[in-house]
Amino acid sequence: MQIYLSSIAFILLIIMIGGRTLIMRRHGIRAIVFGKTNKSDFLLLSVVLLLAYSVFGQLINLPMWRPLTEPFWGTETFGWIGLALCTIALVGVAAGLISFSSSFRIGIDEERPDALITNGIFSISRNPLYVCFFIFFLGILLIHRNPLITVAVILLTLALHRQTLREEGFMQKHYGEAYKEYRKKVPRYL
Repeated sequence: MQIYLSSIAFILLIIMIGGRTLIMRRHGIRAIVFGKTNKSDFLLLSVVLLLAYSVFGQLINLPMWRPLTEPFWGTETFGWIGLALCTIALVGVAAGLISFSSSFRIGIDEERPDALITNGIFSISRNPLYVCFFIFFLGILLIHRNPLITVAVILLTLALHRQTLREEGFMQKHYGEAYKEYRKKVPRYL
């Protein structure tokens, strides 16, 4: 049951991000600029695909080496906590997408950066979507509790932190003093 629900949560996350991207495209804004400034950004994509394969693979019995998908422990209590974390994260992603307005981008948009967003959920965290992703994938880890997803979540966390640092460098250069003041008031994550 929990694996099924984690797959639904993962699909909802994809729909939210993909739907927002399509809405922006209709308004003439190219939201996906991932990999444009640095091809190594695609490492993040490969980790997300590994995680998706792991989550959906267990649901539909895709070929996987059994020792990598065996849960570390059998209790389902952690799985329910994981589902609660996924739900909280999805609500946070929705709030972040709303706060982002037309500034939402996947990747660094050096050609058409939009306004610096500091209100809404961005008044709590400079990277609320990444915080929500961390929470979401921690939830996925608690649901599945296996070595493959553990490795994928660790790699994803490292890749998202790397992306955060790259984006902060760009924003400091682009927004200057306004971003510097924002950094003083609002933490990077929480």
